[in-house]
Amino acid sequence: MAAAALFTPFTFKGLHLANRVVMAPMTRSFSPDGVATQEVAAYYRRRAEGQVGLIVSEGTGVDRPASVNDRNVPRFHGEKELAAWKTVIDEVHAAGGVMAPQLWHVGAVRTRDPEWSPPGQYDSPSGLSRPDKEFGAPMSDADVADAIRAFADAAAAAKALGYDAVELHGAHGYLIDQFFWDGTNRREDAYGSKDLPGRARFAADILKAVRKAVGPDYPVIIRISQWKQQDYEVKLAQDPKALEAWLGALVDAGADILHCSQRRFWEPEFEGSDLNFAGWAKKVTGVPTITVGSVGLSGEFIAGFAGEASQPASLDELEKRLERGDFDLVGVGRALLQDPEWVVKIRDGRTEELKSFDRGVMATLY
Repeated sequence: MAAAALFTPFTFKGLHLANRVVMAPMTRSFSPDGVATQEVAAYYRRRAEGQVGLIVSEGTGVDRPASVNDRNVPRFHGEKELAAWKTVIDEVHAAGGVMAPQLWHVGAVRTRDPEWSPPGQYDSPSGLSRPDKEFGAPMSDADVADAIRAFADAAAAAKALGYDAVELHGAHGYLIDQFFWDGTNRREDAYGSKDLPGRARFAADILKAVRKAVGPDYPVIIRISQWKQQDYEVKLAQDPKALEAWLGALVDAGADILHCSQRRFWEPEFEGSDLNFAGWAKKVTGVPTITVGSVGLSGEFIAGFAGEASQPASLDELEKRLERGDFDLVGVGRALLQDPEWVVKIRDGRTEELKSFDRGVMATLY
């Protein structure tokens, strides 16, 4: 059996996964006016039929006016929207799958369609989209409180609909991450600080509100990253001690699993060790982690989405790190985007059937 460690079960709280493969969240924009379609439900069901251990949905907007930057990105609030997500989870469960929605607020990020604007102001900590780049207005105390409420309401809805877990998007330069980053968080109130744990209060308060909404036994995941879409070289935590202070605040607030995004999973996070981001996160917090970043493909995902081709790549290094316990779960993005049977092919050693990544698959819900 190829990649044997990937195919050991994983159990944590209410999660019972047949293997260690996680479908990473990937924005698709196939939900007209924010409502997921039957085609969206079928897209996720195919991954469940393809034996993905845990499916994490594309980012879904919480109940704030500008939580999404595309009219066709799904939302996780509203009667029609939640009814559509009920169809999705019913289809996934019917195929034996396990799924979590990813709850998202883009913050100070421009819309992708120049002819569409969100029905309200852009939210951001300090009215900045990147260091010294003004965009929108700083969130008021009432805005901050309402955003926290919106995440908690969406998490409660996920549990009520029957989802198996929930993930918060706290990475890649979106709203929660804009609070983490001193380049975009210049606040002088309780949600701003010169220290990273202080700037983590917004995320911590969201996690506390989510935990209160879903109870102690419901799995809560948060996706985090050092890099930002605004600056790939940013490091929020420069060393393990700073990482422990940052992530410890999130775990103390209610995070069960840390989904640690990096562009190439094999790259070390700090000098003096080959541990990657997920490896260090697990080492300093002790909680389960998900690694992600160009798994199974030769090129990294940002270049891939920009049009650069990627070929199937060996999983030997991934397997070695998983076997020694660096991390617990493995996020797979583009390989699963284009091939819902990727997991089965890896399990059965059918490597000759693996596909190269072609950006053209983004144009369809394959």
